Amino acid sequence: MAEYQYLSGFGSHFSSEDARCPGALPEGQNSPQKCAYGLYAEQLSGSAFTAPRTENVRSWLYRIRPSVVHEPFKPYQVAPFLRGNKWDEQPPNPNQMRWSPFDLPETGEERDFVAGLHTVCGAGDVRSRHGLAVHVYLCNKSMENAAFYNSDGDFLIVPQQGPLDITTEFG
Repeated sequence: MAEYQYLSGFGSHFSSEDARCPGALPEGQNSPQKCAYGLYAEQLSGSAFTAPRTENVRSWLYRIRPSVVHEPFKPYQVAPFLRGNKWDEQPPNPNQMRWSPFDLPETGEERDFVAGLHTVCGAGDVRSRHGLAVHVYLCNKSMENAAFYNSDGDFLIVPQQGPLDITTEFG
């Protein structure tokens, strides 16, 4: 994956600009009344609203179209290996547990990221937003014309095998 460049450092401020649109980033301000190239300024906050101002983390995005302009969302119907939050109905298992790699899809069978998520274990209650779930995934198909939204906040993605090439709202 040599075509990617990375910025390192935590708590720092970075900016990047598409070389095809010089001057797209406003200088000395974040939210100008009129953005260059007719772009829309949007702020994505990574802090709780109760956090002190000095600890706020945020990102400014300058988009061609506002993020609110999209087709209505539709529920994803094909996620056969995802499980709900009835963890209290499962007896606890004190034994050491290990999962072998999941079987790869049969030839001709395609699974995108969501269809390839397998729930392995969990605790707590999803409805009260206290707890966690652990999933393993494997996929062999791109999520073209589809998006996965995780409103939980933390999501560590580790592939079973092969490289990842992921597009997020940051690119």
